[in-house]
Amino acid sequence: MARASRPPIIYVRGYAGGTAGIDKAVTDPFYGFNQGSTHIRIGPDDKPCFYEFESPLLRLHLDEGYRILVDGGQELYLSTHDTIPPDSIWIHRFYDTSATTWGGRPQDFRLETAAEDLLTLIEAIKEKSGAPCVHLVAHSMGGLVCRCLIQKILPDMNRDPAEYVGKLFTYGTPHGGIAFDVGFGVLEKLRDTTGINGAEIFGPQRMYEYLTPKALADPDGPSGNWDARAMPQDRPFAFPPHHVFCLIGTDPTDYDVARGLSAATVGPRSDGLVQIDNAYVPDAYQAYVHRSHSGPYGLVNSEEGYQNLRRFLFGDHKVEAALVGARLPQRPDTTWQAEVLLSVRGLQIVTHERTSAQWCPIELQDREASVPLVTTFLSSGLRPDDAGAMRYALHLRILSLRRRDTLLSFTDHLEQTADFDDILVVDVGTDPAGASVLSATWNSAITGSISTYQPDLRALDDDNPPRGDWVRDVELPVTAGPILGEDARIRLTVTPWD
Repeated sequence: MARASRPPIIYVRGYAGGTAGIDKAVTDPFYGFNQGSTHIRIGPDDKPCFYEFESPLLRLHLDEGYRILVDGGQELYLSTHDTIPPDSIWIHRFYDTSATTWGGRPQDFRLETAAEDLLTLIEAIKEKSGAPCVHLVAHSMGGLVCRCLIQKILPDMNRDPAEYVGKLFTYGTPHGGIAFDVGFGVLEKLRDTTGINGAEIFGPQRMYEYLTPKALADPDGPSGNWDARAMPQDRPFAFPPHHVFCLIGTDPTDYDVARGLSAATVGPRSDGLVQIDNAYVPDAYQAYVHRSHSGPYGLVNSEEGYQNLRRFLFGDHKVEAALVGARLPQRPDTTWQAEVLLSVRGLQIVTHERTSAQWCPIELQDREASVPLVTTFLSSGLRPDDAGAMRYALHLRILSLRRRDTLLSFTDHLEQTADFDDILVVDVGTDPAGASVLSATWNSAITGSISTYQPDLRALDDDNPPRGDWVRDVELPVTAGPILGEDARIRLTVTPWD
């Protein structure tokens, strides 16, 4: 995608809480999208090595050439310029009217109003940039503001959301609401009944109201099986879930809001505020990273988050990996899990990790036709200068858990030891005709270091794929046969991405 044609980006921040939180939020000109972080890892000679992440705002400016247009304020800039460049970043400052710091009488915050104002901003940006749509990047509640626009506001106006929004990327959005691991539902009922600080927006009744078009809304409210996470496709003006990416945090320990009380009540299987199972839209693209909901070690302030954002918005290849043909041993007392980690060459972070230690392994059934492992996005423009192909590594571990009388048995257990453990090194390139070519080799078969390994890229033989699409089944090492069956393999699918 040429830079001149890249859509504008609008950032939509998360929940600020009551008046004090709103007043603090509005003092930041970029609503938190400009905050970075510093981390330390062990470097050579056992000395600390600092790693600094500048912030998503600055990195999009530096890496992708996006412009930050401020002339006394972004709203003022937009109102005083007839044209604006499409490759620009904008902040949806929906909390300003609810702050007390400006004087006057603040308005009560209403999520539907924030979504309506977002539409007004999009229309102004589209008109002045000539862009056909915008990309929305949202943190926490901001993703619900975006979904309200997409699923209710625009359909109520008989407008197609795809004519306004190209892609939606969410950091830690409570797509399924916010639930607690303690209290047996009492805390949720108390929150939804009292509406303290407007937090009832994370309960099912309010979510149903702002996520359901008027024509389809039941006056009695949601049914018992209503799923707030879903973006239904069987209705007019449905927004495709493959235009949505959900970044899911798995580290509650670094979320220190209320001195750790939030993380304690939400539970360990969360980012400290949003439970893992509530942090995604079904059928949308997902990545799991060991980061907390917000703060200096949060999702937005992370290289992991930024690299997933950058590749989803601007990558040119989508690569999917699935486990197919697996036949696990038929043992009624055994549960099987898969752990998956994904690393991209040139990055100092893991872009996706699902592990049992972080409460998010992939549960395996005894017999499954296909188990999706991971989908990642690559950009041919981000290859190292001396690299002929885009490389990533898929670390796959298969673990078994034994049960005895409904309880886990550790009699013959070796903690943190997998039944199968290997790394698939995948290289994606193009041939002289522009078609995708691919190589995939297990680390156990590579002699020497991975960094010096040079693959033999060759074209894929397939029945009749569309030009540019590529599918290849990769056999597993022989050591996996007794565990996953002789027919188990990894299916890689490479598709052009725009």
